[in-house]
Amino acid sequence: MLKRTAAASRRRQRGLSIVELMVGVAVGLFVVAAASMLVAAQLSDNRRLSLEMQVQQDLRAAADIITRELRRSGHWARAREGVGQPGNVNPYRAVQKFDGSVFADGEVSTDVLLSYARSGNEADDNNALDAAEQLGFRLNSGVIETRLGGAGWQALTDSATLNVTAFTLAMRVQPVRLECTKPCPGPGDCRPVLQVRDITLDITGQAAHDASVQRRLTSDVRLRNDAVIAGSCPP
Repeated sequence: MLKRTAAASRRRQRGLSIVELMVGVAVGLFVVAAASMLVAAQLSDNRRLSLEMQVQQDLRAAADIITRELRRSGHWARAREGVGQPGNVNPYRAVQKFDGSVFADGEVSTDVLLSYARSGNEADDNNALDAAEQLGFRLNSGVIETRLGGAGWQALTDSATLNVTAFTLAMRVQPVRLECTKPCPGPGDCRPVLQVRDITLDITGQAAHDASVQRRLTSDVRLRNDAVIAGSCPP
């Protein structure tokens, strides 16, 4: 009786069959594969998000610098003398093209030159365009470059992380007639014409190591130093 019980117990404890073992291994592999795919997808999403943030931050940093410089362009300490006194000419460029011509209304350019007086104090300003005050921006082989006076052109964006595919500046000019304290002599209109200028800055860039990660940034810049281009009030 005891021998039959022991034999039955051994038969009940014989373990898993080869089929059961294979099924268990297959289920385990499916679980591991699903977990691996989930982790890989999560890492890929995190990498792409990091690249997108880096591209966006690089574009924003470049746009902030360009916007700040454009707003200051054309500043000179004796600006009040240029209104109604055509003999006093602003020596600083508000915004010009590389060939020195006027950046006119409706024009779009990939490079600009500008300048402004470094000193805001009239006593310290020599009212002349110095080498250190000659500035500008341009797109060169996927890099936005800035001109730093006599130091020449230097990279504003990092080619190791950002490839700038498009960089444009579009000018909008609105002429505004100024009023004079005295009437104009003769039949013509002698009142000075003030140029109110806005520039639309448009930059498109992509991650240097992943062309699928692209971002575009557009910013409107109001030039603060308006230009008086024609006319003069009677003395």
